[in-house]
Amino acid sequence: MPGSIASGLTIMTKRKLIQLNRKWHRYLGVSLGVQFFLWTVGGLYFSWTNIEEIRGSTLKKKDAPIFASDTLVSPSMFTQNLGNNDSIVSLEVFSSLNQPTYRLIAQTEEGKKVFLFDAKNGRKLPSLSKEQSINVAKVKLVVNAPIIATEYLTEIGKHHEYRGRPLPAYAITFDEPANTTVYVSTEYGNVQTFRSNKWRVFDFFWMLHTMDYQERDNFNNLLLRVFALFGLVTILSGFSLYLLTSRIFNRKKSRK
Repeated sequence: MPGSIASGLTIMTKRKLIQLNRKWHRYLGVSLGVQFFLWTVGGLYFSWTNIEEIRGSTLKKKDAPIFASDTLVSPSMFTQNLGNNDSIVSLEVFSSLNQPTYRLIAQTEEGKKVFLFDAKNGRKLPSLSKEQSINVAKVKLVVNAPIIATEYLTEIGKHHEYRGRPLPAYAITFDEPANTTVYVSTEYGNVQTFRSNKWRVFDFFWMLHTMDYQERDNFNNLLLRVFALFGLVTILSGFSLYLLTSRIFNRKKSRK
């Protein structure tokens, strides 16, 4: 008699456990299913696209080479543009409109400043004008395409495709066959990035993938952690349901 009571209690406990697991598995599956679907679709897009095309690398022309035989002024002369408490962050030579140019970035009391100098005569250069920015964008593009829009940016939102890059800048949009917006920094004197529709789709799926709807690249955000933990609970509840309801498992147990 006591054995039958214990057996009955065991069956009731098992039934409640199965019901509880099914309830959790069902509700978690519904709530997490949408996100799992988006992760899968995003993963398929990432794996089936060419990352070089998304970054615009196939449309970027290499900068004109700067040869060692070119007579360039000494960078030491640029220190006269700095104050006593200013420090040099970086100094590099690059080609701007096929002309060697020095870019000096300095940390001043007022903040970070960018200076451009003609590398051949040391003359301080102003920030790029609209016409110069358009020419810089055209030189960087490997194809010939008409310009359909030009926008001068001094402020952008957190979700803008040019986020995290120096301002002010010109957004120069080219039509077929480029179908790309080229962003040129007027202070840095160069193309900062290319943005196309393929990149915008990639960025959208990447946002859904990381669940970082602000900066896109924060894998440590709370929402992603919560969904990952709930996803693990959903998987474990599915495994436990299989073990509790499997005929093979219960048959072996009953034989013992």
